[in-house]
Amino acid sequence: MISRRVAHGIARAMGGGSLNASALPQGLRAFTTSANLMKDASFTYTPPGRNHLFVPGPTNIPDRVQRAMTRASENHRDPYFANFLNPIFEDLKYLFQSQAGKPFIFPSSGTGAWESALTNTLSPGDKVVAFRYGQFSHLWVDMAQRLGLDVEVLETPWGEGADEARLEAVLRADTDKKIKAVMVVHNETTTGVTSDILGCRKAIDTAGHPALFFVDGVSSIGALPFHMDKWGVDIAITGSQKALCLPTGLGLTCVSPKAMEATKTAELKRVFFSYDDMMKANAASNFPYTPSIPLLYGLRESIALMKEQTLEEVWARHERMGDATRAAVKAWGLELLCKNPRWNSNSLTVVATPEGIDSNDIVKAAYCKYNLTIGVGLSEVNGKVFRIGHLGDMNECSMLGAIAGVEMVLNDVGVKVPFGSGVGAAAKFFQETSSVIPTREILGDHIYGVKN
Repeated sequence: MISRRVAHGIARAMGGGSLNASALPQGLRAFTTSANLMKDASFTYTPPGRNHLFVPGPTNIPDRVQRAMTRASENHRDPYFANFLNPIFEDLKYLFQSQAGKPFIFPSSGTGAWESALTNTLSPGDKVVAFRYGQFSHLWVDMAQRLGLDVEVLETPWGEGADEARLEAVLRADTDKKIKAVMVVHNETTTGVTSDILGCRKAIDTAGHPALFFVDGVSSIGALPFHMDKWGVDIAITGSQKALCLPTGLGLTCVSPKAMEATKTAELKRVFFSYDDMMKANAASNFPYTPSIPLLYGLRESIALMKEQTLEEVWARHERMGDATRAAVKAWGLELLCKNPRWNSNSLTVVATPEGIDSNDIVKAAYCKYNLTIGVGLSEVNGKVFRIGHLGDMNECSMLGAIAGVEMVLNDVGVKVPFGSGVGAAAKFFQETSSVIPTREILGDHIYGVKN
């Protein structure tokens, strides 16, 4: 869809049916060739090429993962299913970087995994502390409140991350140890901010507080460094539609022994997200309800791809994508919403638009003219920022395509950035930092001097 302003502009320009391009807002006149098509609501048109997603989820699905999910229906109660399912739980331990934790797979989005963490470990009226610095941290706070928990909200300006010193002070002040859990969103996609989870763990330990530590890693796990055991995370949460490059539909958690112990006394009601029910069924290599078998095949293949590349290389690739995109934004002369480089996200980049520019028009124009999908600003920053996702199945050339598309769109809507400025900055960064693809070294040894 295009914005109401754009639609009204086109309607005015068309008058009695003929299109007057000069009446359109500057930067939107390039859409005039298709304006008459709007008169027929039944018209459909599939543009050439692929609509690549440069949003922080859902993400592009690799061909291998697509093929893995394309299967005939199967019976999850067949004897073979145990041999298929059990290794996936071991794969999830690799993803979460946990040996001690117990992985769970729920047929849900990450929101369902949020709910499972709260309802399985806490009781009505329990006190929790949570940072709020974006739409998703807000939604998790809202869920906790609606479940009947007493939430101490650490309000934080949007564009900043978790303040470890502030967390430590709050926990030190809780001398009666009434706080039962700390909730932190690792990567807030509203603002492009990644908080320091290890720093938060150190704050909890320095305060000498026994609170459970819950981390929303929906847009970070599988893309950014994450070490559940080393960082002392009690429940880590992610979703299939982010770094795992799957369709939405799997809410994934990993639960520490300490958090599992808390389930024995937790009194919040749970049915669909019951860890106890899931553990009993998993022990028999099954689920308490019918699982999405195609998504499980996709999950197995997605983690297999990560193992081939190694998580360290996957993390490094996301860092390169982030650094290149930020270099482009700097070359355009625009500002990030993230207030401090230490919080820069390598899952996405959130760009503030100049005064007088509605960022929704940037997003809509990108889709209308270039078949490019970038993210809108959410909640408090709607209309003020746009989001470039570099999460999941991306490489240097796909990222450069997105940056080129954004560069064109900015000029279309009146943000006059020099053509080639962002693309050039990103390309220079990639040329200086990228390595020859493993298994292809011998093909480029005379160019790159690769030694075999």
